Amino acid sequence: MSTKPRPLSGFPELLPAQRMVEQQVVDPLRHVFELHGFAGIETRAVEPLDQLLRKGDTSKEVYLLRRLHEESAEGHAGLGLHFDLTVPFARYVLENAGRLEFPFRRYQVQKAWRGERPQEGRFREFTQADIDVVGRDVLPFHHDVEVTRVMVDALTRLQFLPGFRLQVNNRKLIQGFYLGLGVAEGDGVDEVMRLVDKLDKLPVERVREMLLAEAGVDEQTADRVLELATIRSGDDSFVERVRALDVSHPLLDEGLEELSALVRGVADLVTDRVRVEADLSIARGLDYYTGTVFETRLDGFESMGSICSGGRYDALATDGRTTYPGVGISLGVSRVVVPLLARTGLSADRSVPSAVLVAVVDEERRDASEAVASALRAHDVPCEVAPTAAKFGKQIRFAERRGIPYVWFPGDAGSHEVKDIRTGEQVAADPATWTPPAPDLRPRVTTGQTTDGQPTETQEKQ
Repeated sequence: MSTKPRPLSGFPELLPAQRMVEQQVVDPLRHVFELHGFAGIETRAVEPLDQLLRKGDTSKEVYLLRRLHEESAEGHAGLGLHFDLTVPFARYVLENAGRLEFPFRRYQVQKAWRGERPQEGRFREFTQADIDVVGRDVLPFHHDVEVTRVMVDALTRLQFLPGFRLQVNNRKLIQGFYLGLGVAEGDGVDEVMRLVDKLDKLPVERVREMLLAEAGVDEQTADRVLELATIRSGDDSFVERVRALDVSHPLLDEGLEELSALVRGVADLVTDRVRVEADLSIARGLDYYTGTVFETRLDGFESMGSICSGGRYDALATDGRTTYPGVGISLGVSRVVVPLLARTGLSADRSVPSAVLVAVVDEERRDASEAVASALRAHDVPCEVAPTAAKFGKQIRFAERRGIPYVWFPGDAGSHEVKDIRTGEQVAADPATWTPPAPDLRPRVTTGQTTDGQPTETQEKQ
């Protein structure tokens, strides 16, 4: 019987060069978030089930925790792995409210787990990068614009990403429209919104049938609902188009005002790579969203669905006396990186962080090579010492296989030389002061091959 382990579907494990790509996504994100004043936190991996399941239909997706010999009546410990970072963050705010300053701005880069069917861009274990702003009792709307701008700033710094389209909507707008049509408040509106949110996966006619059969609306109402959902606009002209549908409700007015303010507030970020679009079909599946909602799709990778999403939640965190409204947006790091690795050849130009391999003349003089490495590391040059005192040609080939661009040759009487093994150029150097050119100091993200067989650089590490 074979003892070779079998991979688990939905639990991606990256090779070293691929892992460096992921790190070079995360590092610029963290850098941008901190530039905007967001503090980093990390929450525990598990939450009580009553917390995980109290908002949204996610019960089928939660991984339960149990001990091997669990004897409880339920067969589990009453705990589950978190499926996103917003629900545990809301709990974190409640537990620590007395020690936090509001509005509290946080970023979080962490694993999450979701028991859904694995497919491109969807995994059972994945990394997310979230930013949120949370207030005490009130949170001004300008923070909705702020988190949008921060995430767009972060994404545009990832130069190897294709262009993307940020789709925005407002739940107040669509809820107010449905109420103005006479759809029953509460479950009726929620059911219509849940079905409309399927428009990115199902044909319009199929959604119309479901509105009639499952939401119980009449044909005229279903047609008006779908008419609203077809509205798209790259500016605030959508307001006139909604008004032309001749539906009125105070909540609709509030939603229109907020969404138009958001679109105008990010208009200066639009470029040939970045498009911002008011899309009135976007609703988001989780029940805790109450206002602004976001989704983001990569050009050429629309089949992956939204890679960056979120919105406003006004009542997710409350202790009964005080409510902590928030707004946040989450980037699916694994959702972006893993498909790009597979479909574009995205990788790093070396499989190790080392910029230099320090050669070993012979084992008796290994200490001299270690001293060179220590001197290089003292001014932040990543390096490693050759594992054996093989012939220099073999040591150079060892560096080539790992993508290390420079080999250092310690000399007698303190003389040293360093060789760029890509060009063959070899010069005298002092380990106390020498540093490689900035592009070579850290691995670079590459995609594909040039005509000379060398990796094509697409981004230097931030």
